[in-house]
Amino acid sequence: MSTSAPDPLPGLGLVVARYREDLGWLREVGLPCVVYNKGPELDPADLPPGTEVVALPNVGREAHTYLTHIIAHYGRLPRHTAFLQGNPFAHLAPPEEPRVTPAGLRARLLELAALNTPFAGLAWFRLRCDGLGRPHDLADPAKKGRWKGWGKDIPVARIFEALFFSPSPEEFIARASTGNMLVRRERILARSEGFYRRALALVLADPDDADNTGHAFERLWQAVFSGAGTAASGPHDI
Repeated sequence: MSTSAPDPLPGLGLVVARYREDLGWLREVGLPCVVYNKGPELDPADLPPGTEVVALPNVGREAHTYLTHIIAHYGRLPRHTAFLQGNPFAHLAPPEEPRVTPAGLRARLLELAALNTPFAGLAWFRLRCDGLGRPHDLADPAKKGRWKGWGKDIPVARIFEALFFSPSPEEFIARASTGNMLVRRERILARSEGFYRRALALVLADPDDADNTGHAFERLWQAVFSGAGTAASGPHDI
């Protein structure tokens, strides 16, 4: 009777895109973690033991962080990777419900990993949009001045076509629109390292998000991690 060899790589790891957020919640989550820091220096004593901290320039939003990590670790990814913003908790439960705690996030990630989930957006909602990211709130007066692309549409269709060399669908259903998600290793490796380098080049061509390229990736992560095939008609939801 033959048995499959055990997975030699860790089962679940976190990748956190941090700017100025307090990362004290990582201690309670208690999972292996790489923090990519684009803001003030972190005190290692404030982080769980063994946390790796990598300094990055403050460009390209979390898409730059996630793509940089995938390229650097392409051949040694854990079975599941949770990609998280520095403060993911505002997006994990509807506003009328109690906020998800770090312990709750840990439990959810472990459950998704135990189910061998291929891809899961962690926000409580999905977004349905057209090729310009509409409807969106990027002209919200409260957000004016936060980044150079304020007030513009989101080039979802253009970035899709640049990534996949395929006509864009008319509609997209974004399942990881807040940039918080869990992805199985095989889903990541279904795309070549060259694909991720091409994606990173698109982000780096718009480092200040003046054209909202980073926002476009927030609406395309489910397509990026859908595997080798892509749909050419909408709504695009894989």
